[in-house]
Amino acid sequence: MNRRGNGMVALLLAAALFGGICSAVALPVEAAAGYSAAAEAGLSAAIDDTAAYLREQVPHPSVGEIGGEWTVLGLARSGRTLPESYYQEYCRALEERLLETGGVLDARKNTTYARAALTLAALGRDPRNFAGYDLVAPLLDEEKTAMQGINGPIWALIALDCGGVSLTSEEAAVRERYVAWVLGRQLPDGGFSLSDQADPDLTAMALVALSGSRGDAEVELAIGRGVACLASLQWESGGFASWGMENAESVSQVIIALGTLGIPLDDPRFAKGEGLLGNLLGYYREGAGFVHVDGLAGDDQMTTEQAFCALVAAERQSLGKCALYRMEDALFVPDGGAPGEGLPGKHPDVTRNPVREPGKSFADIADHPDREAIEALAARGVIGGRSESEFVPEGKMTRAEFATIVVRALGLSPRTNDRFADVTPEKWYAASVGAANEYGIVYGDSETTFNPEGTITREEAAVMVARAASLCGMDTGREEQEILDALAQFDDYRAVADWAREALAFCYSGGILDDSALTIRPRDAVLRCEIAQMLYRMLARANLL
Repeated sequence: MNRRGNGMVALLLAAALFGGICSAVALPVEAAAGYSAAAEAGLSAAIDDTAAYLREQVPHPSVGEIGGEWTVLGLARSGRTLPESYYQEYCRALEERLLETGGVLDARKNTTYARAALTLAALGRDPRNFAGYDLVAPLLDEEKTAMQGINGPIWALIALDCGGVSLTSEEAAVRERYVAWVLGRQLPDGGFSLSDQADPDLTAMALVALSGSRGDAEVELAIGRGVACLASLQWESGGFASWGMENAESVSQVIIALGTLGIPLDDPRFAKGEGLLGNLLGYYREGAGFVHVDGLAGDDQMTTEQAFCALVAAERQSLGKCALYRMEDALFVPDGGAPGEGLPGKHPDVTRNPVREPGKSFADIADHPDREAIEALAARGVIGGRSESEFVPEGKMTRAEFATIVVRALGLSPRTNDRFADVTPEKWYAASVGAANEYGIVYGDSETTFNPEGTITREEAAVMVARAASLCGMDTGREEQEILDALAQFDDYRAVADWAREALAFCYSGGILDDSALTIRPRDAVLRCEIAQMLYRMLARANLL
């Protein structure tokens, strides 16, 4: 069955990207899955575009299957130039998770450790000694690793063989048992599966796992049978189906597997339809990532991350580089300082807030988009709720509340002053207002009044956060053209007060404010959830989380 019943893409095979958000990348008919110069140009352009899209969708990489390791690993292996700070932010997020949980990334799934180990190796970091933890050790726990079925040993092997992991002789023996474990689960038709019917995804992954034992006669036989099985599972369209549905992830895994095994993507056994790469690029939407199933509208983040890794694997193979999961040519990303050290040039009084209440949360943020930021600040005692169980994320922020939160966020010592007649010493916020004023973060409504119960607008919040960021050592200055470039994309940018333009430009260009909205709404009252998100992002960039 060909998922493109009208044959339109096949008729439009071309090497370059077509215009329009729903355009597809196609490849030359004479070498559907090969690498003519035109095909390479189309592949490279698709990688460039998808890399930019992933950076937009995942501005702050975290620890997780989506928006985490696969994005970071794919970008690191793509050869595209990214600031080191992007990778350092992932490393800090991983380190923080480990410190918060005592080194436990997941109590049930060892594949979580495999993802982290692979990603660290791709960044030139040692997975056996990261933040004082050995992320490889859980992969060598045979009982726990096998709890995930075949997935566990497969991904343990992929991580152990990535080139960035050293093993003792005893650990090498565990690895050999994993190889035998995988071999023992090959189906009669050469495939692998969670059931009794060969699945292309698991077959491809198993072949990658076995590739680290090439040269062993039994392994070579198993690989040969597995490749033959994949060829038999390929649809006439050039793609693959899992659970009866042709999809982007399945062909992505096959592309990664063949690249790992050194089998050209234009191998005659896989020359059906548009070929492997042509089929994968049929799911691509310029500027919008990849869809899981052709014909569906909208992107799919998990699909996009997996497809991007496959594109990178294909390009690496075409350029003669080592395979996607072989880290001999890994980046070297310096650690950027231990979490909490801050940036060079920060004010000496600015310090990091350690986690005091791990898991702190509120009932009314369970499904809130800013939940991560609120919980991260709440766990550090930076921000609290309106009650023990309610945060009130959509509530407005008073000037007194903001002064208190920002002083806590920067770890500044409270101090009182008698500058404002309406901030008397007995007020709960007096010392925080005094400190925020002394450090130049907030000023009064007049020479003698602070207006502590007044609300803060979005443009005022941006100015105050920019001042805090400057104390953290961040360069908040912007030239006039930079300001215009950052703000002119919004419909209402002319409504921004002159005194707030530079700060707003810093917040948008620095990722502290989300620039995906159509408007700035500078005079609207800022919400508690928005302040939490702004401070969370600022602290992350300042290496204070």
